Parts: sequence; C-alpha cells; structure tokens
Amino acid sequence: MAEVLTARDVDAALVARGISWSRDGDVLVKRVERDDFRGALDYVHRVGELAEAADHHPDIDIRWRTVVLRLSTHSAGGITERDLALASRIDALDLPS
Repeated sequence: MAEVLTARDVDAALVARGISWSRDGDVLVKRVERDDFRGALDYVHRVGELAEAADHHPDIDIRWRTVVLRLSTHSAGGITERDLALASRIDALDLPS
C-alpha cells in the first residue's frame, strides 16, 4: 500500500514541484475554467486519458465551464506520491505545446 504523506510534506511538495493544486485536508484540489462546456468536456477527456494511463483516477465535477478535480489515494486514506505525480501530469495539460 502507498504511504500517506503528512500535510507538511504535501504542502512542501506542491511548492517545490510547482504543482498548482491546493490541499483540502486529505485531498488535492484543482479548479479549472474553460471557455465553455465543450472546452470543459475536452479537458476532462484529456485528464481521463492521463488517469487511465496512471491507473489512478480523480473525482471530477463539471459545472458548465468549470471543472473541479479532487485527488486522494482512497485505499491508503490520504494523499500519496501517486496523487502528486498525477497532479503534476495534469498540470502539464495547461502548458503551451
């Protein structure tokens, strides 16, 4: 089983790695705005491809053009390295090609 990281370790990793997520208790959270609903769906599809490749899946909430992602390793009971790694890969979706 993956090791749950302390809140201090998670906060430090977010800063050190430049991950643009926040910590809400035992969950990483990212809020993304797109131009419209289609853009939000396209973004979710791209996140889904990364999640499938990692075999690690965020909770996803879509509200018109706003997407909220929540990551936690449920089986471990908190945030693990797997969450940080996937968050970093998801952040890369927003980088220019």
